Amino acid sequence: MGLRIIEEGFITTIQDLGRYGYQSFGFSVNGVMDNWAMRLANIALNNHETEAVLEMSFLGPSIEFEEDMIICLSGADMSPSINEKPVTNGKPLTVNQGDTLQLRTAKTGIHCYLAVKGGLKIPEVLHSKSTDMKVELGGFQGRKLQTGDVIPIHQPMKSRPFNWYLSKKLFSYLDQNPTVIHFIEGKQYDWFTEESKQTFENELFQLSTQSDRMGYRLTGPSLHFKKQQELITEGVSFGTIQVPSSGHPIVLMADRQPTGGYPKIGQVIQADLPLFSQLRPSKAFTFKKCSLSDAYRRLLATETELNQIRSATKLRWEAIDS
Repeated sequence: MGLRIIEEGFITTIQDLGRYGYQSFGFSVNGVMDNWAMRLANIALNNHETEAVLEMSFLGPSIEFEEDMIICLSGADMSPSINEKPVTNGKPLTVNQGDTLQLRTAKTGIHCYLAVKGGLKIPEVLHSKSTDMKVELGGFQGRKLQTGDVIPIHQPMKSRPFNWYLSKKLFSYLDQNPTVIHFIEGKQYDWFTEESKQTFENELFQLSTQSDRMGYRLTGPSLHFKKQQELITEGVSFGTIQVPSSGHPIVLMADRQPTGGYPKIGQVIQADLPLFSQLRPSKAFTFKKCSLSDAYRRLLATETELNQIRSATKLRWEAIDS
């Protein structure tokens, strides 16, 4: 008993914050694409923010609830409705046995998250519930969710009186315009011509339709090296900007491989990864270089804001449960 998928979306998987500590054995980290939206969904429910969620991409599924529970949606706006009545992202929602949640094509962003109060009853594999579809590991049978799948939850939850929700400003990054993605220099930054460095920061890029959870391929101007050099395969991370011989950058994402052999012009800063992960293929953006200290400052601001939200929602839940 739990959440029954009655109409599958485009790609819906179970993800948490990732499978760390096993890259040296060849395993990908996986995890959510937008950890800001995922953490907010859990925080709104007073869950531990690492609790696994459903990540729904591009087109959401329809879900029937087989038990009473409390949920929260966050991230991309997929025009959610429960029993054909519109509901709001960022708000704890009480659903009863037999209710149906319907999600449509994302209008802003591309990844929407569904968290359940108390969490999903999914076993961990290598200390994570995240799905790795390439090797069919973790999540629900190591694959995306299909019609007829039932995702169990830890415990049913009865109705509570919710009259609050997370500020919509927390999701304003989903339609930020103009969109600027900050990066720090990559290890091979100096391998590129001065003209290419200028191009990288001043010209517009878009996501290719060939992009996926492993990497976002970019369309736009091509970048050039000062000279051809061989690179020994090195470790990579979420947001690493590699440039293959074609000159068109590839930004590595949640399902990235542990190592890469292409020169790295930069690294998207951690604070901008949620924004970058939610970019739509039609959305033009620019890169802007920043210092390592600025990257730390932006990350600290993000974590400080999350701490404030966490403290406020915890007080709300204590008042409800008292």
